[in-house]
Amino acid sequence: MGRRLLLLVVLVYALFLWGLGTLNGALLALAVPLIVWLGAALLWGIPKPHLRISRSLSTSRAPKGTPVSVKLSVANEGPLVEEILIEDMLPHGIELVAGESRALASLGPGEVVDLEYTVAGKQRGVFVFRGIEVTTSDHLGIFRRRTTLPAPTQLTVAPETLKLRRLAIRPLRTRATAGPIPARQGGSGVDFFGIREYQPGDPLRWINWRVSARHRQALFTNEFEQERIADVGLILDARRRTDIRLNEHALFERAVRATASLAETFLGDGNRVGLLVYGGFLDWTFPGYGRVQRERILQALAKAKTGDSLVFDSLDYIPTRFFPAKSQIVLISPLCPADPPMLTRLRARGYQLMVISPDPISFETQFLKPDKAVDLAVRIARLERALLLRQLRRAGIQVVDWQVDRPFDQAVHTSLNRTAHWFRSIGVTP
Repeated sequence: MGRRLLLLVVLVYALFLWGLGTLNGALLALAVPLIVWLGAALLWGIPKPHLRISRSLSTSRAPKGTPVSVKLSVANEGPLVEEILIEDMLPHGIELVAGESRALASLGPGEVVDLEYTVAGKQRGVFVFRGIEVTTSDHLGIFRRRTTLPAPTQLTVAPETLKLRRLAIRPLRTRATAGPIPARQGGSGVDFFGIREYQPGDPLRWINWRVSARHRQALFTNEFEQERIADVGLILDARRRTDIRLNEHALFERAVRATASLAETFLGDGNRVGLLVYGGFLDWTFPGYGRVQRERILQALAKAKTGDSLVFDSLDYIPTRFFPAKSQIVLISPLCPADPPMLTRLRARGYQLMVISPDPISFETQFLKPDKAVDLAVRIARLERALLLRQLRRAGIQVVDWQVDRPFDQAVHTSLNRTAHWFRSIGVTP
């Protein structure tokens, strides 16, 4: 019951009771127009609207905070609607930036009301504009009918990505297509690989005249390392116990953005990339190439959430069958004390493993007030983390200890350059 109807009914009853109680006919006469008004409203009723709704977005995917234009069109395919209030219900997490998402109008047969406004995503995710709330009223404005008309439209707010320089990875096995990854096999390439005996068809510029001068009966040519594309498997750790949430900040969000940047970098180099979100459940994006695969991975990262699971509480149940043998695996995880044994086993199976580890200690300390007890706890936690990372490095795993207060691109390249230099110093090719 609307406020106007309630007020009208109360007023009619009050006039009747007052008029009968005081035997005053003038008060009873005052109630007659109100009764006629109410009867006319009941007689005419509220016309049921017949509306056709369409909504379009300027883009179906946008980074966080990027404005997206929304166009809403409401067409009347029925009789005249004297008064109609149209409200577009925005999903939680989407904010109105410019324009109006509601309008009050009168719609005649065949007339159209157009709304245009701008929204932006406050957080990453997959948001669905589910419907339009329409409120119609009768000619006299007494009765109102509120209905929700479905008009589902999906907007994906993708995580932000950083443009990274080419990352040096050296998986034990590559694919047959030419690319930027050294293949550990001789052939045509750029980097020197070795020397072999001359074969018919070898370019003359490849002949190593210094070595050939030592052998009168044979010629020798330089051999270069082939460069191909590789299989890269990204594993995003979505276990709830590895995440730290303080106020509106979450360590998991840093890991999501890092994963998106890595995916874009590896795909930009032509590699075949797959994604596994490992947490409350397994969300597997099958490996692929190019822009289509980029959209699939960003879609999966947009809806990624942390979760708890008795099965996937540890990394022991990572389904290695998802990743080709001897391929490159990149794990993005803050790490837990029980994780190194499983990662060591992955390395022993022939996978080239890289761990991108957002530092939970530096993330949490930036929100804590300086205190002696806090300082002591931070020192102990850093020692434990240093021992954990050292254990991984001793197993031949590339580790990027990302202090989250530093830009991700700067941290990853500085760490990987240092790791490659360390491998070369002990005579090992990473």
